[in-house]
Amino acid sequence: MIMEGIQISELPVGDDRRGFSLAMPPEALQFVGGVADVHVSACVPGVVRGNHYHRRKHRAIVVLPGAEWSLHWDEGEGTAIQCRDFDGTRAVLVLIPPGVSHAVRNDGNETLLLVACSSAPYDASQVVARKVV
Repeated sequence: MIMEGIQISELPVGDDRRGFSLAMPPEALQFVGGVADVHVSACVPGVVRGNHYHRRKHRAIVVLPGAEWSLHWDEGEGTAIQCRDFDGTRAVLVLIPPGVSHAVRNDGNETLLLVACSSAPYDASQVVARKVV
């Protein structure tokens, strides 16, 4: 899959009396191309996670339903910072190619949960700070 820039899509969530259920979408797995790392993050109200880009890693992030939040990103060094707000009622898939700085801010009153899968294991030398929020 060839992609420039970030891609954002809302996801259907199965819901029943037990709660919701969501599988990592096939397009996320195709984009990543082979999952080498999975992590789960919590973001308390008012907190930002991110403000960095990955030199080589493709990342697919699913933000779970719950709190209001916003996504902030650029399309590479020297490009305009963009922002999109979400009301927290739907799960959202964010596909992030290498070189795109990104950050998630919890704008709500509840803890925000994120699940990410990546094409490479975590390596601090491949993460570069670039503030977008």
